[in-house]
Amino acid sequence: MKIHEYQGKEILKRFGVPVPRAIPCFTVDEAIKAAQSLGGPVWVVKAQIHAGGRGKGGGVKLARSMQEVQQHASAILGMQLVTHQTGPGGQKVRRLLIEEGADIKKELYLGIVVDRVTQRVTLMASSEGGMDIEEVADKTPEKIHKVAVDPSVGLTDAEADALARNIGIPDSSLPKARVVFKGLYQAFWDTDASLAEINPLILTGSGDVIALDAKLNFDSNALYRHADIVDLRDLDEEDPAEVEASKFDLSYIQLDGTIGCLVNGAGLAMATMDTIKLFGGEPANFLDVGGGATTEKVTEAFKLMLRNPNLKAILVNIFGGIMRCDVIAEGVIAASKAVSLKVPLVVRMKGTNEELGKKMLAESGLPIISADTMAEAAQKVVAAAQ
Repeated sequence: MKIHEYQGKEILKRFGVPVPRAIPCFTVDEAIKAAQSLGGPVWVVKAQIHAGGRGKGGGVKLARSMQEVQQHASAILGMQLVTHQTGPGGQKVRRLLIEEGADIKKELYLGIVVDRVTQRVTLMASSEGGMDIEEVADKTPEKIHKVAVDPSVGLTDAEADALARNIGIPDSSLPKARVVFKGLYQAFWDTDASLAEINPLILTGSGDVIALDAKLNFDSNALYRHADIVDLRDLDEEDPAEVEASKFDLSYIQLDGTIGCLVNGAGLAMATMDTIKLFGGEPANFLDVGGGATTEKVTEAFKLMLRNPNLKAILVNIFGGIMRCDVIAEGVIAASKAVSLKVPLVVRMKGTNEELGKKMLAESGLPIISADTMAEAAQKVVAAAQ
């Protein structure tokens, strides 16, 4: 789950991380009032969408007068903002953040993820913060410094100070950097985040260390522990099909291909998509119905896939371990009839009650194409889609 910058900054503030004064807005009038309330000679008008690269896309503008605040707010609010993270379709801007100007001496980078190699929460920092951090990681990875944190101890003062020195923070500002580094780590840990990023983290002319931006993503499996974070969810920023899928506990991600995939188990789903690509097709979605798929869930899964105007065929690939093949067969038959299925349907199932499931499909009267292996299923669905 993702949240907006201004929401992330509110969380960071709770953990002692300094952030600029700022006010979220939904209209141009609110933006002007926010700038007036903040005071000062300079304001930053920021688009609020769940994607990075907003500055390069024209979604972050500096204003030196109320007239410029109005002009920038009018231009950004409602625009279809395209960044390297939104895809070519972009994302509509529905919220703004009006922020006080900052005395930026140096832009730095600070981020936290779980390193799956060390199996530890890892801080990454760089002296080269700002809009081109991806390029820094690609071309000069030696400029990114890391520390893997011992979970039984947490981030120590010595680790925070060493990381701060590595990215050029002077000794006089180390205590302030330490507050930011340890605050970000604790925010990541306590909120069950999957990503916490400050880019840029700035060093000001007076030696302060301030989070000028904030990006937080959260582990959806842990959201039951964080009702306050769930309340921050902005459904306008999410794919409508994925929002609908979450209501039925379906793991669904829309893709650009033409072949729908309905599979039980994330690993099998990934392998199914790979096999489709191997034989020249393109998956239209990732869809894991899980181990407890009911007829209702399968029907909803079919409805989700059929919303895609590019869909040309569907592959159902089931391993009957926890999930019985006859239950899936019943769901496939009911769903096909309920949605008046018009695209070719290929079904491959193996495991518990496999023969019964195949018999049910054969006797259903539906034009279902059967397959015994993944390779055969992929070849048949690619041919059917063509």
